[in-house]
Amino acid sequence: MLKKFLNEFKEFALRGNVMSLAVGLIIGSSFQGVVKSLTDDVLSPVIGLFAGQNFDYLVLNIFGITLRYGAFITSVINFIIMAFVVFMLVRVMNRLMSLGEKKKEPETPAPLCPYCKTKLHPEAVRCPACTSIVASRGIPHNRRNKWKLNVR
Repeated sequence: MLKKFLNEFKEFALRGNVMSLAVGLIIGSSFQGVVKSLTDDVLSPVIGLFAGQNFDYLVLNIFGITLRYGAFITSVINFIIMAFVVFMLVRVMNRLMSLGEKKKEPETPAPLCPYCKTKLHPEAVRCPACTSIVASRGIPHNRRNKWKLNVR
């Protein structure tokens, strides 16, 4: 029973999707460290120039409670940068995936019967709904003369 469980787990863990997810998670967490360093070490001090102090140390004391809103704003900036980078990665991947695809030809709309507005087969001569003769296309010239069709 344990062997069956371990085999199922091995099969699950070694699927392509799970491995891709694990690699993406590891790369994402590593990249988060880079973004955090960028905001803490580069952006926060620059923004702190305008605030007059280090941005992370902006606090608000209300009724004996210390609200570290500077650290919160730094976290929001981290999130915005991460969201932008993920958006750009997905955008690039979507474009790369669409390079191999053939562009679909725009479909021509089905012709309509001029009398009852029923959709017709492109080669139809008579309307299946009202039986009107809609065109002389599709009928060979010698047969048209033989049938003496009056095409409107």
